[in-house]
Amino acid sequence: MHEYDTTLKTLLTRPGCGLLASVTGCSMDQWSKIQWHNVELPEVRSLRVDLLGELAPGKLIHIELQRSNDPTMVFRMAEYALSIHRSYGHWPVQFVLYIGDAPMRMPARLETDSITFACRMLDIREFDAEPLIRSPHLEDNIIAILARLRNDRESVRRILEQIAVSDPTGRGLALKELTMLAGLRKLESVIGQETRKMPILDDIMDHDLLGPAIRQGLEQGREEGREEGERKLLRIMIEERFGPVPAWAMQRVDSLTQPELERMCRKILVSCSLEELLG
Repeated sequence: MHEYDTTLKTLLTRPGCGLLASVTGCSMDQWSKIQWHNVELPEVRSLRVDLLGELAPGKLIHIELQRSNDPTMVFRMAEYALSIHRSYGHWPVQFVLYIGDAPMRMPARLETDSITFACRMLDIREFDAEPLIRSPHLEDNIIAILARLRNDRESVRRILEQIAVSDPTGRGLALKELTMLAGLRKLESVIGQETRKMPILDDIMDHDLLGPAIRQGLEQGREEGREEGERKLLRIMIEERFGPVPAWAMQRVDSLTQPELERMCRKILVSCSLEELLG
């Protein structure tokens, strides 16, 4: 599992995090009692859900964290729903929480002559970051970096101020988690600059144990930024050469690794068709 997912799942499942409570329409009192299941679902192929919680007996909440636009996501959610029902005997209420950088463009509904299925697709940037930044819970403060920021640098500074006044024993972990998520929004350099302005947090950067982990997160964020830039460039080049990019090709581009992206950017110059390029 990608470290972004791991970090975000950890934050979202802590008792103090209120974002998913508001998404699912639960009170914080109800949400604080949720029981999370770590389950690999039985299926022809192995399915592992991101988050499956039980608010009360028989009331299941299923949440998938999605970083890229997957045109088959609604099919996957239907598969998850069936598998969860087989395992627990109840249908889950399902949400896809999109945390990617590109605009969300995944269909939330599947409808054929015999089947109708729908789940909720939520772009985390639809949420105003302000209530999260003002929250008394550090988990919400950190997750705010992914929401709709009114001013990037000012918001980063305020989040860091919340970390600075938090429990000293948890500051290092909080700063590492913020650094990890900031890479999704290409704000790692802003995190580094603003952290250096706060002596209480600057000391953490120089800590023998925590400092290297945080600096590694900053570097990983820069790498992710470069990779996403190459992915965007490849999409533009495909559109210029072959016209609108079909869903299957978009999915293929989103799955490419860094070396594959570099090869594709060169290969497009000699490819006669989209199938030849991405085949």
